[in-house]
Amino acid sequence: MSNPVPPRRPDPRPRRRDRHGRGMRGPIAPPQVPLAMSRADAFDDLVRDSADRLERQWPQLSGVEFVVQEVPPAAPESGTGPGDWVDGWLDGPDGVPLGRYAAARDGRPDRVVVYRRPIELRARTRDDRALLVHEVVVEQVAELLGLAPESIDPRYGQD
Repeated sequence: MSNPVPPRRPDPRPRRRDRHGRGMRGPIAPPQVPLAMSRADAFDDLVRDSADRLERQWPQLSGVEFVVQEVPPAAPESGTGPGDWVDGWLDGPDGVPLGRYAAARDGRPDRVVVYRRPIELRARTRDDRALLVHEVVVEQVAELLGLAPESIDPRYGQD
């Protein structure tokens, strides 16, 4: 007995709608509007803007790597492995780190890390978030270069 109906080939494209045709047809917003950008992407842009602003004033920052991580590790421990970050921690008012830095070593460049979730929880508005991100980046760069934050950005600490 042969089957008169050939087997159905799997569709190379994922189905975007449910089987009754009532699912979403496409994105809710076009990619040009801010609504289409995720919170993580918007936060990455804030860090990138702050780093670019500082690089224009301080050319030696072109070799510094600016990284965004969701949350800090459980506890900053010193000397537990090759990827340790014990150089610099910026604690918030409740002891949760908002950022950290590491000087170049073992072939790795200088690095500044900004933690997204602790900063988002402390900032109420987009403007507050942008200001706090910039302050964290300025403080970490200042610690990395061994300077005062006010010398890195003269507007540091002003609202």
